[in-house]
Amino acid sequence: MMKQTEYSRIIAGAMTWGQWGKGFGSDEISDLIAYCSDIGLTTFDHADIYGGYTTEADFGAGFLRSGVPREKVQFISKCGIQFDSEKRPNVVKHYDYTKAYIIWSVEQSLKNLQTEYLDLLLLHRPSPLMEPDEISEAIASLTKDGKIKSFGVSNFLPSQIALLETSVAVSANQVEFSLTSNEVMYNGILDDCRAKNRMAMSWSPLGSYFKEGTTKEKRIEKAMRPLLEKYNVSADQLLLAWILKHPAQVRPVVGTATKSRLKDALMAMEIDLELQDWFLLLEASQGCEVP
Repeated sequence: MMKQTEYSRIIAGAMTWGQWGKGFGSDEISDLIAYCSDIGLTTFDHADIYGGYTTEADFGAGFLRSGVPREKVQFISKCGIQFDSEKRPNVVKHYDYTKAYIIWSVEQSLKNLQTEYLDLLLLHRPSPLMEPDEISEAIASLTKDGKIKSFGVSNFLPSQIALLETSVAVSANQVEFSLTSNEVMYNGILDDCRAKNRMAMSWSPLGSYFKEGTTKEKRIEKAMRPLLEKYNVSADQLLLAWILKHPAQVRPVVGTATKSRLKDALMAMEIDLELQDWFLLLEASQGCEVP
């Protein structure tokens, strides 16, 4: 299994850096990579599909200009999702986990990211048609050739990981986890990460708190008000601190491309959220006290 200390506790998610968000050019991406590296946010999360299969190349051009040594940062990427786009003419959205495709996809990511290896490759979502032996052959080949260091999954249930592990070890799982979307605490996913020493990562760690304004979000906002003053923090930081307290040692993948918010995210690690405050927020999310 991987050494978890190799990855920064907060991970920079690059999904919105390119065409699916800020539309940054290479100069802006270069500057942001250097900034992240300087403040200790050294792990960058990608997927081949981001920006309609364009963001990895945008990031790679920026990385090349940044001058940041490759050994000082960690690159995570995902493969498997195929959908119709200018870069990939497909008839229907689907998953492809054939040996040839996995190897080809990783080689494309390496070329686009301007790197010789990925620190971690993830299968993006489980496919009903995935064959563990074929996936294992692809991972073995990529590992032997030094193109990936570790292998994991994203959005997989424990049973789906168990199926894969009949042929290949799985060292990480990146899943949706936030105060407003916390099912992974109850469906066995985070328990599996703890029991099997997998690195757990959380995408969309702020959840829907800033998006919807439903009854749930209003309950959470009310519960948070005194805590924001008590801990002298922002709502973003408190939401991250809630995740960070979980014993699975979950690493939030923060999607912001704003420097001040990235720095604030790192400062969330300094918040020592008290036990009863953690449960106050959980109760607000659930709308009732714990059983």
